[in-house]
Amino acid sequence: MSETYRTWCLHEDGSAGVSARLETRSPEASHDPGTVLIRGVCAGVNYKDALAFLNRARIVRSFPCVPGIEIAGTVENSGDPRFAPGDAVIVHGFGLGADRDGGFTQRLAVPGDFVIRLPAGLSPREAGVIGVAGYTAALAIDAMQANGLTPERGPVAVNGATGGVATLAIDMLAGLGFEVHAITRQPDDGWLRDLGAAQVLAPAQVGSRPLETAVWAGALDSLGGAALDALLRTMRQDGVIAAFGNAAGNDLATSVLPLILRGVRLLGINANSSMPLRERIWGRIGSDLKPRHTMSIGTTIPLEDLPRACETLVAGNGRGRFVLDLTGQAGATGAARADA
Repeated sequence: MSETYRTWCLHEDGSAGVSARLETRSPEASHDPGTVLIRGVCAGVNYKDALAFLNRARIVRSFPCVPGIEIAGTVENSGDPRFAPGDAVIVHGFGLGADRDGGFTQRLAVPGDFVIRLPAGLSPREAGVIGVAGYTAALAIDAMQANGLTPERGPVAVNGATGGVATLAIDMLAGLGFEVHAITRQPDDGWLRDLGAAQVLAPAQVGSRPLETAVWAGALDSLGGAALDALLRTMRQDGVIAAFGNAAGNDLATSVLPLILRGVRLLGINANSSMPLRERIWGRIGSDLKPRHTMSIGTTIPLEDLPRACETLVAGNGRGRFVLDLTGQAGATGAARADA
């Protein structure tokens, strides 16, 4: 490879804080043994990425640093015998965009132990929309099913329903035959129903009793705080909640009664999981958990539009997923609105 490539990079500027620059770089002549060089196709933009990019939270620990906690693309060359040029792959987590360079770049070299080969039938562009958000959703659904959740047990609530993880979870759950109830403060314009939601609900005012009317057989919580407490108190007997977010707060003030009187199970979901689990879950994402509406969920944007996307996410006005095009061949496309 001889051509230059473009990359976003965060620089620590002393008293001025952190600045983001879109740079043009020349490729390195060689890489360490065991390293896989990925030609980026796209990278999902996550809330954590937006906080780091805008210096709204202390996430990056080593400067200069390419932001982005994920990248999907193809192998350009490999010092790891498990991968060959042309393989479709994805990398997420492992300190990308915080401890080491991340995915908002057209070329990224990573250890082979970080790389997941995409299952057959899943393209890098689809994987870019799904990304760590879809992985988190699939991991949550897998854990809930392992704890007895089936469509016959009743409806499943998904709060924060217009977020990246939530929209993909709605699509996946509906594809499995679940009755999905999407909970969101945004108006119901039909978009969540198109993804598979049977009902779109505003957040309810839940009473103060430790146990309220039992509604849900399962729930995916991306908010934490009072929203998670409300779900706990309105779960059915043996209900299952998968919690993976804290958009509404880190604290949880609740009662043990849903746990000991209704047998509610609260499952914590951490996407920084082991490689064998990642490979198994991505296998499901390529088969029974494959989203059916990636084109609606993902809004593709060029490299230059990353600052605007980050501002939109931090303001809480995003819907679905922003996906950064790394090929330099596309402008903004996709059905998901940036100003919803």
